[in-house]
Amino acid sequence: MRSPTITPPPRLLAVAAAWLIIAVVTVVAVLSVMPPSPRTDVPADEPSAAAAFAHVERIGARTHVAGSAANDEVRTYILDTLRGFGVQTRVQDTVGVNGEQAARVRNVVATIPGTAPEAERGRVFLVAHYDSVQVGPGANDDGAGVSTLLESARVLRAAPLRNDVVLLFTDAEEACLCGAQAFVASDPLAAQGGVVLNVEARGTGGPVIMFETTRGNANLIDVYAAAAPHPVATSFAVEVYRILPNDTDFSPFRDAGRFTGLNSAYIDGAAAYHSPEDVPARMDRGSLQAHLDSAVALARAFGDQDVTAMPAAQDATYFPVLDMLVHYPESAVWPLAVLAAVTVLALAVVARWRRAASVPRMLGGLLAAVVPLVGAPLLAQGGWWLLVVIRPDYAGVRDVWNPTWYRWALVVLVAAVVLTWFALLRKVIGAVALGVGGLAWLAALGIVLASLAPGGSYLAAVPALVGAVCALVAVAVGRTGVGVAAATVAAVVGIVVLVPTAVLFFPALGLPVAAVPAFVLVLLTPVLLPLLDPLLGGHASWQGPVALVAAVALGAAGLAADRFTAADPVPAQLMYSLDADTGQARWVTEEDQPGAWTAGYVDRRQLVPELLGMSGFFWAGPAPAAALPAARVDVVSDVATGAGRTVTVRIVPQRPVRLLALEAGDGPTVRAATVAGAPVDVRDGRLDLIFHAPPPEGLELRLELTAQGRLDLSVLDGSDGLSGLPGFVPRPPDVGIAGSHTSELVAVTRTQRI
Repeated sequence: MRSPTITPPPRLLAVAAAWLIIAVVTVVAVLSVMPPSPRTDVPADEPSAAAAFAHVERIGARTHVAGSAANDEVRTYILDTLRGFGVQTRVQDTVGVNGEQAARVRNVVATIPGTAPEAERGRVFLVAHYDSVQVGPGANDDGAGVSTLLESARVLRAAPLRNDVVLLFTDAEEACLCGAQAFVASDPLAAQGGVVLNVEARGTGGPVIMFETTRGNANLIDVYAAAAPHPVATSFAVEVYRILPNDTDFSPFRDAGRFTGLNSAYIDGAAAYHSPEDVPARMDRGSLQAHLDSAVALARAFGDQDVTAMPAAQDATYFPVLDMLVHYPESAVWPLAVLAAVTVLALAVVARWRRAASVPRMLGGLLAAVVPLVGAPLLAQGGWWLLVVIRPDYAGVRDVWNPTWYRWALVVLVAAVVLTWFALLRKVIGAVALGVGGLAWLAALGIVLASLAPGGSYLAAVPALVGAVCALVAVAVGRTGVGVAAATVAAVVGIVVLVPTAVLFFPALGLPVAAVPAFVLVLLTPVLLPLLDPLLGGHASWQGPVALVAAVALGAAGLAADRFTAADPVPAQLMYSLDADTGQARWVTEEDQPGAWTAGYVDRRQLVPELLGMSGFFWAGPAPAAALPAARVDVVSDVATGAGRTVTVRIVPQRPVRLLALEAGDGPTVRAATVAGAPVDVRDGRLDLIFHAPPPEGLELRLELTAQGRLDLSVLDGSDGLSGLPGFVPRPPDVGIAGSHTSELVAVTRTQRI
C-alpha cells in the first residue's frame, strides 16, 4: 500500500515564497546603502583608494590643530602634492571671523581652469578642511576629505571640464569654520558663487551619506541622482539637519546665498570621532573609495552643467531604493500624503462592506496600533538605559566601539514587541482591523510630516499608500494567491523605503538614541501583518517571547564584545582652569556624570562663570596652582575721541597657546572693535571673542568706547595637554580622551583694567 503524499496547501507555499522574497529584498536593501569595496586595480583616469590612503597616512600621522607647526607641515604637503600634479595653487593668508570667533587662517586654494571661455565658465568647489582637533590626528576628520580632494585633483587635472574646478582646503574648521568663512567673505573666486561639494567624515567608516543641501535643491538632486555612483541620501536627513545646531564648512557657503551645493560624510564608527583614536588604521577604505567615486563623478557632472541654473524654486523629496535614488518635487508631497489618507479610508469602507472587519474592530485596531508605535521605541530606549546601568561608562559615549550585536538586539527587540502584540490581539480584534488601524496611523504621520518636515513625509505616506492599495486588492479577492502577491508588493515597498533609513539612523544617532531607529522599523508593522497572520497560524503565542529572549542574548553578546580597552578606551573629559588674579585653580569637566577616573579630580557641581563660552554649573574640584604666566596686555595707544576714547592694546601670550578668549564690557560701552585688523562683532556693548591660532607675537585689539571710564579686559589663553601639571595623574590605559574641543584644555585667565 502506498503512503499518502503530504503536500503543503498552495496558499502556505505562496506565503513561504513571499517571505523568501522579503528576506532577499531586505538583504539587498541593506547592502545597497553599504560602502563599496576599495578598488585596487583602477585606470589612471579614475580615483584609487590606495593612492588616497597614502595621503591619509601622511595627513593623519599626528595631531595638527590650526596654527601648529604640524598643521604647517600638512599644508606644505598639500601644496607640494598639488604642484606635483601641475595644478595652480596659492595660499589665502588672512583673518577669518565667524560671529564671536575668529582665527588666523591659511587656506590652500587650487584651481583647475575650465575649457569654456572665461566669461561663460561657472565654478565647482570641492571643499575639505585640513586642520584636526586639538587631541586627535584627524585621519578621518578630515584626512578623508583632504585625500579625496588630492586624488580628485590628479584625476580631474588630466581631463579639464567646461567649468573651473576649485579645490579648497580650509583651515580652522574645527575651531570656528573661520577658513571657509574667510574664503566666502573675501576671496575673489567666491564672489560669483557656484556649486559646492563639501567632503567630511564623522567617524571611521560606513556609507557616504549626502546629508545636507542648500534650499531649492530640486535641480541639484536631479544631477546627483543621475551622476552619483553610490547615491545614499534622504531628504528626511536634510530636514533633520536643518533644525540641528550642527555646522560644517558647508555652512558659510550655504548662508552666503550665492552658492548651491551638497554636503556629504560617512558617519559610522563615531566612537573615534574627534579623539586620539581617529588614526589611519581605523579608516574603512571602502568608505574612502565611496568619497572618491562621488567627488569625481559629481565634479564631472556639475563641471559640465550651467551652474547658474542649479538653484530651483523648490526642494525635492528623495530616498535610496536598491542602489538608486527615487526623487520627486516637493509639490507632490501633499497630494501623495492626502491620497494615502483617502486610500486608507477607502480600505476601511471596503473592509466593512466585504465584512472583513467591523467598524468597532477597526476603531479597536486604530487604538491598538499605538502600542507598538510607542512601546517599541520606549523599550529600545529603556534597553540602552539598562546598558548604562550595567556599564556606567556608557553614560558619556557618542556611540559604542563595537555596536553590531547591540544593533541586531534592537532589531529583534522590535520584532518581539510586534509579535507579542499581534499574538495577543489578532484573535480579539482581527488581522485586517489591526492592519487598517496601523495604515491609518501611517497616513496620519505622512500628513503631519508633510506640514512640519516635507522631506520626511515619504517615510509614512508611501508605505501607507501602497499598503492600502494592496490591502484593497487582498480584501477584494479574499484568500487567494493574488491576495498574497498584493501583500508581498506592499511589504517589499515598505522595506525598500524604511529599512535603509533605519540602517542610516543607527550610525547617525548612535545607540544612546535607540528609540529613533526602533520607531522607523516599527512603521513596517502594518505592511507586514497580512503575511504575518498566515505564517503564524494558530500558534503565535510563543513567537514574541522567543524573540525577546533572542534580543536579550544579543544584548549580552554585545556586552561581551564591546569592552573598554587600551585600543578602545572609555572617553574622559577634563580641563584645567587657573585664575591668575587670585591664584585659584580648579579641574573642570563637561561630563554629566563623571566617570571613575574623572571623579578623582572633581567632587561637586559648582558655578563656572565663563570658560570658552561655557557658563553655568559643572562638575569641578580644587587643583594646585601651576606656575603658568598669563598673557601680557600692553597699551599701544589711548586716544580721547569726543566723549569717548579709542584704545589699542597688544595681547602677547607668554607661553605657546592655541587660542585667546577676550572679554571687555565692565566699564564704558564698546561701540566697535577690530582684532588683527579685522572687524569683529560687538553685541550689547560688549566684546566677547575667541581668537584661534593667534600669532606668537600676539594680537592687536582696537576698541572704540562711548565714554572715558576705565574698562576691564579679561584675557584667557588656552593651551592643550594636562601632563606635567601639579596634581595630574595620567590616565590608565583603558581611559582615553573624550572627543571634545575642551578636552585637555589648560586655561589661564587674567583681568586688566585699562
